[in-house]
Amino acid sequence: MTTYTTKQGDMWDQISYDICDSSAAVIPLMQANPQYSSFYIFPAGIELQVPDVDVILEPDVMPPWMADEKA
Repeated sequence: MTTYTTKQGDMWDQISYDICDSSAAVIPLMQANPQYSSFYIFPAGIELQVPDVDVILEPDVMPPWMADEKA
């Protein structure tokens, strides 16, 4: 497992894209950092745990804030 230190204005999907060129790792990233699940926009300097993930996104898996859009 590696770490990622947030920059002011980072969001979960952008962090996922920065670390694996896809927003598909949002769910594993959030699951590895439950103490920050209430954050939508991060301040600078938070160290997140980045799990080692083979990113395979199932079509029905959406980040929590996008789930309502699909319904």
